[in-house]
Amino acid sequence: MENVDHIGIAVRNLDEQITYYTDVLGLPLLKIEEVVTEQVRVAFIDAGNTHIELLEPMSEESAIFKFIEKRGEGIHHVALGVKGIEGKMADLREQGVRLLSDEPRPGAGGSKMAFIHPKSSNGVLYELYDKSESGE
Repeated sequence: MENVDHIGIAVRNLDEQITYYTDVLGLPLLKIEEVVTEQVRVAFIDAGNTHIELLEPMSEESAIFKFIEKRGEGIHHVALGVKGIEGKMADLREQGVRLLSDEPRPGAGGSKMAFIHPKSSNGVLYELYDKSESGE
């Protein structure tokens, strides 16, 4: 693991929350995009040495929609920056760590991502986030 790349926060309304982070907290907005495979709209906010990723569900099928319905808005995951996500996933499996997918999935900005099951990480949902091939 290289760093904490970002902290994912589930929100009901992306536009309202962006205003809070940019106008109230004074943090710059980096980009907004849709991750269709995950059914979310995301906004990345620059928080200095890490980013904040705001996640708004695009449908009731989205895992973020289900998270908000069950737990409300708030911290969803911590993303750990990695290079060579496939190898990192294999290493974790060898150590008995349970992952939520067999292969990495497309993430924001051309990244690849995979999640560690919270039962393997003391109740915290960690995302492996590999943007080494994305050009970012």
